[in-house]
Amino acid sequence: MISEIWRSAVLALFLLLPVAASAQEAGLRKAALAIETPGGKRHVFQVEWAGTAAEREHGLMFRAELDADAGMIFDFGLARTVMMWMKNTPLSLDMLFIDEEGVVSRIAERTVPYSQDIIASPGPVRYVLEINGGRSAALGIVPGSRVDIDAARASLK
Repeated sequence: MISEIWRSAVLALFLLLPVAASAQEAGLRKAALAIETPGGKRHVFQVEWAGTAAEREHGLMFRAELDADAGMIFDFGLARTVMMWMKNTPLSLDMLFIDEEGVVSRIAERTVPYSQDIIASPGPVRYVLEINGGRSAALGIVPGSRVDIDAARASLK
């Protein structure tokens, strides 16, 4: 009897984990975020906006997939040195470090899933955009690319 109750409790926990992850995703505001390369190519991502400490802490943890044109932008509220990691993140990501003017200052490409190694900004940045690993290279996004932060903020839903 006790073992059946225990087994039911464990099963319920595993069934609720995807619901908790979906609830986290549903709570984030979404925006269209355009990036223009130095060569003039423009690409739009649909991003989730992580603006609170709790949203930034959870980030893309536990996500098994991310659409090709999707991502998450971490808004730190002001420019500062930022340190990221891949703890509990099964996806390889590109991390674009973006200053207050919307200029990409560094791209950490194809980060290692589940790694707890620190990935630091090259100096003060306000934003970090996470997209699928290898996506920035495929689209020609490089340091110096411009991100239209103001339009994205205006489109927040």
